[in-house]
Amino acid sequence: MTKAEIVAEIANKTGIEKVAVQATVEAFMETIKKSMVNGENVYLRGFGSFTIKKRAEKTGRNISKNTTIIIPAHNIPAFKPAKSFVNDVKNNVNVK
Repeated sequence: MTKAEIVAEIANKTGIEKVAVQATVEAFMETIKKSMVNGENVYLRGFGSFTIKKRAEKTGRNISKNTTIIIPAHNIPAFKPAKSFVNDVKNNVNVK
């Protein structure tokens, strides 16, 4: 499902204009991104958590040049779904 399909689905279910829904979805995603860039995790009960995972420095290989490189420590965004979300997907439950 694409962002446009999500916007259309929400607009159909709520009766709100697509332009307003689009702005809301964009603001929602931007708020999550900004929070994570600032080092804050985002918790949405019943849906899941957007967290920051820290990756340690490690040694990697450039196989084309046959050399080793140091990959510096860095943070990456991660999503962990809520248990109810996982169970719904496992059991193929349609949410209405």
